[in-house]
Amino acid sequence: MAITQKPFPPRPYQGGGNQNNAGLRNKRPEKENPNRINHEITAPMVRVVGENVEPNLVIPIRQAIAMAEQMELDLIEISPKADPPVCRIADYQKFLYQQKRKAKEIKAKQVKVVVKEIRFGPQTDDHDYNFKLKHAENFLNEGAKVKAYVVFRGRSIVFKEQGEILLLRFATDLENIAKVEMMPKLDGKKMNMILAPKGKK
Repeated sequence: MAITQKPFPPRPYQGGGNQNNAGLRNKRPEKENPNRINHEITAPMVRVVGENVEPNLVIPIRQAIAMAEQMELDLIEISPKADPPVCRIADYQKFLYQQKRKAKEIKAKQVKVVVKEIRFGPQTDDHDYNFKLKHAENFLNEGAKVKAYVVFRGRSIVFKEQGEILLLRFATDLENIAKVEMMPKLDGKKMNMILAPKGKK
């Protein structure tokens, strides 16, 4: 009995959108899909930007893709919510690399703000005050913010003015290395003040 071998089915197209896009140089990396490119762009009209592109150029999507193909580049949708959507003609791999580099630079510039707390009572003695003042100096010199607060328990709320004076004294003693970001403010049974380190000159 002869065995007839069936032909293998054609492999499904792996590119984005239309198979007519197979000629474009836009095999996008898997799992990296921040922008639609080429035939994946569905808007009928787009605003095209990029090198060697005239300003404020609004053309049909097919014409824009043809321009990108002629330059051996990709059409990348960068502002899909604009009217019409904005697309850039560029090398998609290079575009992704530049976007990642910008994101890393922004992340590197973001400084995590650390807030250290210093707690006082309304009648803190000088020894305890100086001890906490020293701690605050260390925190500020390390670049952290300091949240100083006075806790009023029971009837000690009658000393709220004394608590405010204490916090203002604290700010004055640290004025060479700190600036007041929030003046003493009563919040329930706590009076808070925030100090931030001064920038280096």
